[in-house]
Amino acid sequence: MTDTDSPLPLRLYMVVEYFKNKDAVPAYRRFRARGRLMPAGLVYVSSWTDLKFERCYQLMETRDRALLDEWIANWSDLVDFEVYPVVTSKEAVEIMAPRL
Repeated sequence: MTDTDSPLPLRLYMVVEYFKNKDAVPAYRRFRARGRLMPAGLVYVSSWTDLKFERCYQLMETRDRALLDEWIANWSDLVDFEVYPVVTSKEAVEIMAPRL
């Protein structure tokens, strides 16, 4: 079964990364040397970093939440993580419409 054949829906996750010791340099060095270190089935969508380089916000997509944990394990020595399932604004409007 391929990822597109999976019965599980694609989900978006907002991942908030806190660089340990407020030091982004080790994480950026690893990224430059080894890439994102993501397992197959986990998709990077986009990211933003605060101006102090203390936090990074990454939007990720997957059908399998466990893949996020696998990816996080590759970075947990340098970064602390918070993970939030999210929907797009368009999806939020559709969900909220019956309540309005």
